Amino acid sequence: MKIGFTARALVSACALGAAGLLALAPASASAHPGHDPDPPRGPRTTPPPALLYRSGTQVRPHADAPALPRLSARSWLVADAGSGEVLAAHEAHRPLPPASTLKTLFALTVLPTLPAGVPHTVRPEELAGIGPGSSLVGVAAGRTYRVADLWRGVFLSSGNDAVRVLAALNGGWRATAARMQEKARALGALDTRVLSPDGYDTPGQVSSAYDLAVFGRAGLRNADFARYCGTAEALFPGAGGPPYGIRNTNRLLTGADGVARYPGAIGVKNGYTTEAGNTLVAAARRGGRTLVVTMLNPRAGGGHAVYEEASALLDWGFGAAGRVEPVGSLDGRRARPGPGPSAVPVVAAAPPERRVGWAEACAIAGAAGMGAGAVSLVTRGRTE
Repeated sequence: MKIGFTARALVSACALGAAGLLALAPASASAHPGHDPDPPRGPRTTPPPALLYRSGTQVRPHADAPALPRLSARSWLVADAGSGEVLAAHEAHRPLPPASTLKTLFALTVLPTLPAGVPHTVRPEELAGIGPGSSLVGVAAGRTYRVADLWRGVFLSSGNDAVRVLAALNGGWRATAARMQEKARALGALDTRVLSPDGYDTPGQVSSAYDLAVFGRAGLRNADFARYCGTAEALFPGAGGPPYGIRNTNRLLTGADGVARYPGAIGVKNGYTTEAGNTLVAAARRGGRTLVVTMLNPRAGGGHAVYEEASALLDWGFGAAGRVEPVGSLDGRRARPGPGPSAVPVVAAAPPERRVGWAEACAIAGAAGMGAGAVSLVTRGRTE
């Protein structure tokens, strides 16, 4: 039996082991997962003040612009992910339950704190409190998972069990909700109120089409987030058995259950609860342009309407590019615009994980100025 762990995760874990903490460093320096990547690039023309706060549908078409599709969603928005320009919207700031699309904010908040390669053995108390009827990926107490496994459970299976464990590693359920609230404010997402980090129906928990578009756009600029949300299929560790396959529930990405895969789809996250109905943040790339669409609670067409209406809105957005004036900006409410790359999305592949032995582990820890005893934090939940 050979025990190993990644050098990348090791240095982070050793530093924190020496300090006695569980707050861990980013998984990949090249991915910059903790970077706030929303640089503002102002709209071509200044829209009328507070246009997105007006009721009804907002669009400023040129004479040659295509007509908007007929949509039944209570709230929706389509924006250029590069510039942040909002091309059209309906009730953009209406507060509504977000369901699992709130996991986009959860990921933006927690991804930077937990290296992907670090193993963790799940404790029973970490799975306590999961709401009845929650979507689950199958996390089992006593089983050891890598953090990357748990993130795939969040993004592909919308697993509230995986969210619970990651939140526990992030300082707990309430602390994670508070940090998510702070992150939303920092991004200018002022409509969002976080009470349950997994998006489970909770009285008073709301977001908006505008805020969810902000989260989706920011996520696409985070290499780890973009890689997870764009993964169609993966293997998940079995509880006492072999790994089993999981498939992304975002049908625009995979094409399933009678829904056609959208050409150029790259993510982001879907959701459903009794109170929220069907919700979706979707993104697609075509001809060098990336669009992000949010769709909240379509009221016609059944369970697939959220995908059908999002597809129609994406088609319209690509066709309307350059033929409409923006009605707002996803940077419009940011108190302090953050620096970042000029193109979106940036989907950088993480360097392959390299397993190292104990001697090399201690050498790495020493080179980083830490004692070899700090290695124990990583090996406590080792994989074999």
